[in-house]
Amino acid sequence: MTALSTLFPVFFMIGLGALARIKGWVTPEQKEGANYIIFNILFPIMIFNVLFTTQIELSVIWIILYVFIVFVLGMVIGKWISPLTGKRFAHISPYLLTTCEGGNVALPLYTSIVGLSYASNTVIFDIAGTLIAFVVMPIMVAKASAGKTSMRQLLKTIFTNSFVTAVILALILNMMGCYEYLSHTALFDIYTNTVNQATGPIVGMILFIIGYNLKIKKETLPILLKLLCVRVIVFALIIVGFFVLFPQLMAEKVYMIAVLIYFMCPTGFAVPMIISPLNQTQEDGDFQSLLSHSI
Repeated sequence: MTALSTLFPVFFMIGLGALARIKGWVTPEQKEGANYIIFNILFPIMIFNVLFTTQIELSVIWIILYVFIVFVLGMVIGKWISPLTGKRFAHISPYLLTTCEGGNVALPLYTSIVGLSYASNTVIFDIAGTLIAFVVMPIMVAKASAGKTSMRQLLKTIFTNSFVTAVILALILNMMGCYEYLSHTALFDIYTNTVNQATGPIVGMILFIIGYNLKIKKETLPILLKLLCVRVIVFALIIVGFFVLFPQLMAEKVYMIAVLIYFMCPTGFAVPMIISPLNQTQEDGDFQSLLSHSI
């Protein structure tokens, strides 16, 4: 019942998005407008807040580094085997073999089992996922979509990207101790309430858009199944890596559960939106939506 209470709202919003497309309640242009607001405004605010407010202890740096490296390797493997999984989606499939949806799937499932006091176990993994999704991917997407532009123009494209700007600014202010200072001022409640108001609709809107784009086509199912199999294998190996590199942590049942739940979750819900500039056809978006909640 706990799992159902966590997952039902996810599938409800996805179903609502699909129904809105079928019934014509929302036009493609309106959907793209909502997509633009989320991707260019609300998401950068959320990423800024996550990195601005996070306290990263030295003891977890190795875990973050490991997760970051294996997420990068997931993309490399995806690129390497793209001829096997299908050339049709080779330009986007590697991005779908990395990151996990922690905040809206792993975290609620995990805390429902072990309690809120252990929530930081999965949040630590999300730091690496955030860096991959909102720094590495935007840079790669900017480079891929820039074509034969000059290095100067490419760098301008990368560093004017709203995600990259949000990450750089948040890390600088974090290291300067600005959040600690802000928390002791009268502006803290204003900041917190504004961020909560701005980021609150993000998850629901993302799931709605995923559902809106969801179109199951028989010819894409073989490619989808191949990618799902590859993803399961890759993330099973990541879990094995935790047993090898962090045996003391994995000996603790509560921590082991965090690893098992987190790394068996679907691709981060934001990934399809982040890589959307690479879409060549509407089928690319449909395929991403289908894969992003298939595991």
